[in-house]
Amino acid sequence: MPSATNGQQAVMLPNGWKLSPAGKGLMLTSDLPLNMVITPDGHYAAISENGDGQQGIEWVDLQKQKVLSFTPVHAAWLGLAMSSDGKTLYVSGGDDNCILVMRPVHDSLVIADSLILGAPWPHKIGITGLALDEAHHILYAVTKENNSLYVVHTDSRRAEKPIPLGAEAYTCVYDAARQKLYISLWGGNAVAVYDTRAHRIENRILVESHPNDMVLSRNGRYLFVANANSNSVSVIDTHNQKVIETLNCSLFPADSLTGSTTNAVALSPDGHRLYAANADNNCLAVFDVSMPGASRSLGFIPTGWYPTCVRALKNQIWVVNGKGFTSMANPYGPQPTNRRVQSPYQKNVTSSQPVQYIGSLFKGSLSVIPAPDTKQLAQYSQQVYANTPFNPYKEAEAPGVPGNPIPMKPGDSTPIKYVFYIIKENRTYDQVLGDMPEGNGDPSLCLFPDSITPNHHALAREFVLFDNFYVDAEVSADGHNWSTAAYATDYVEKTWPTNYSGRGGNYDYEGTRQVAFPKNGFIWDYCQRAGISYRNYGEFVHNGKGNILPAIRGHYCAVFPDFDLSIQDVYREKVWEHDFDSLVAANALPRFCTLRFPDDHTSGMRRGAYTPFAALADNDLALGRFIEHLSHSPIWKECAVFVLEDDAQNGPDHVDAHRSIAFVISPYVKRHFVDHTMYSTSGMLRTIELILGLPPMSQYDAAATPMWRAFTSTPDFTPYTAKPANVDINARNTADNALARESAKFNLAVEDAAPDIPFNEVIWKAVKGIDSEMPAPRHSAFVLTSTPEKDDDK
Repeated sequence: MPSATNGQQAVMLPNGWKLSPAGKGLMLTSDLPLNMVITPDGHYAAISENGDGQQGIEWVDLQKQKVLSFTPVHAAWLGLAMSSDGKTLYVSGGDDNCILVMRPVHDSLVIADSLILGAPWPHKIGITGLALDEAHHILYAVTKENNSLYVVHTDSRRAEKPIPLGAEAYTCVYDAARQKLYISLWGGNAVAVYDTRAHRIENRILVESHPNDMVLSRNGRYLFVANANSNSVSVIDTHNQKVIETLNCSLFPADSLTGSTTNAVALSPDGHRLYAANADNNCLAVFDVSMPGASRSLGFIPTGWYPTCVRALKNQIWVVNGKGFTSMANPYGPQPTNRRVQSPYQKNVTSSQPVQYIGSLFKGSLSVIPAPDTKQLAQYSQQVYANTPFNPYKEAEAPGVPGNPIPMKPGDSTPIKYVFYIIKENRTYDQVLGDMPEGNGDPSLCLFPDSITPNHHALAREFVLFDNFYVDAEVSADGHNWSTAAYATDYVEKTWPTNYSGRGGNYDYEGTRQVAFPKNGFIWDYCQRAGISYRNYGEFVHNGKGNILPAIRGHYCAVFPDFDLSIQDVYREKVWEHDFDSLVAANALPRFCTLRFPDDHTSGMRRGAYTPFAALADNDLALGRFIEHLSHSPIWKECAVFVLEDDAQNGPDHVDAHRSIAFVISPYVKRHFVDHTMYSTSGMLRTIELILGLPPMSQYDAAATPMWRAFTSTPDFTPYTAKPANVDINARNTADNALARESAKFNLAVEDAAPDIPFNEVIWKAVKGIDSEMPAPRHSAFVLTSTPEKDDDK
């Protein structure tokens, strides 16, 4: 793996940030490791794997720096507690609502027992953190679905009546000397203090947004609490039960933008240093905490991708990286011929290649880093700053050129007044535009070519083709958050894999649950605060209602359908046309409009549903008609349209699993131009913000490159004419075969509720034929190799 100390090239991630992890690395068996507990003798560690793939517990020999075994379980989430003799490990069973009891046998862990708190999901409990009181044979468990504390007697295996906490809990820490239990209220911006003798919650100590991991000082006097949404650590004096200082973990002291995601803490063995993991900065922040209340920053240490846990042992720092060490391509990506098991549609065909579904593609990793001295820490800090594209100067002024329609500062002049932002569903670049010779595509991976999506292709040819655009998300759960806030909270990132893999939890990621909201809200909140008029069509709207997101209330079109694959996008476009024409006639058109055209998701081969070709052709025609209607309207001369997929999970790509299609259409967009610049979801949002005069919402859009190279100061007001569909957009699946029967099992009422691998297998078979074979795979770490086109505005 690349290292900050060995001179190897850093790995570029698709979001524009780089990785150059310090120390040595071990690859783990599965994805999204969240927690690690070390045996009292320091010899072994158990790591909880909590991703979309196989969940379970990794058993690691720390002295040999070797993964010994992996014990699979149906469900696990975060919580680990080890007995003082190292012979018993308690493991949170997540939404299975049980606690597994494991014991080490030889070089592996075996399940010896389980403690049942309730029936599995859909019974709402959702066990998160665990803490052990051995003296009284009690195990404490906190939850995120019924937001409670459970007191479990390990000798009798009996759980007392749950104690309400009032908010989602992340973890808990037990202080045996004081007999206090500290509970981080993930959704409550507080730490609850439970008196184990009086059996009551005695206090709630306010901290900052999204408190999660915690660590007690050796004497129990101080509690350090990571606050993910606030990029900080709260230091609590447990005697007085109040915060005595807050440590800013951001890379820049004055920066207050969300995006570091401080989500794990550990103290050095002597208690003098605090290591805080910044998940979204891919680093550790290091503090001298030898004098609590007067702590000081010492620097940063580069880690792998999305560090989720840190532990310090002797002179070593152990870091669990939730997404490993690199992004990668997925040419075998959710398709039928890459399954390890036999396909149900090909009785005698199996594949030796693993499925490269993005949700479980990025395996976790474990870094071991020798504790750095002052000189080494200074070098590490320089490397961390070299890895980040973000700095406060970019926040104040974005890259660009004077006179370009995309301003470099919010509030600067632009000829564009109205912005339309269209969010679609789940396609990679190669799936749709891989057949375009003008771009870097792989035609063999193209499912929906020019004959199926003529408007997508025409818009890319007549305006700009972007072949180096990457979504910031893995799936729709985080995708709709990234697409509307340039950020997904630690709650979103850590819980969607359980939901997507069918292990439990609701789809709570589009304005329906407060804990999923970024600290300062979504782009509609920013418009509201800035006095920018806005209107929403279908995004974060459910059943014609704006639900609990306050900024959307009163700012959405109630008759515009939200996610419902039985309703065609051409109908949605007609609803928009009527609403748009009325607003224009009344001179009341808002400056910013978000729209959702979701039908490129498809319904697979479900009998009676629209065929995959019909769904894509419908989505394509709706987009074409939208641009045609807008470009013939009286406001066209002041318009810009931005189009993206919320994620790229539903297909393969030969460059990177995050690469996707994107479009920008405006009189001020260059014609017949191919832009190879690396752009991202956050970069598109930054472009929109600059036009509207809004500040960046997170470190990600502040750091991202705006799409100014695609714009010109010389407008072309030629309107667009939609291309007719080449296939019947009303065609339905009529066959009663294996594909139809498999599709009938899928839940298509909610975004991505269907299992992705079988769902995309059906789509590939329907398009390519039941006996189709995939081309040989190509793997690579993501590196930026292209250079931007010379800009004719300079």
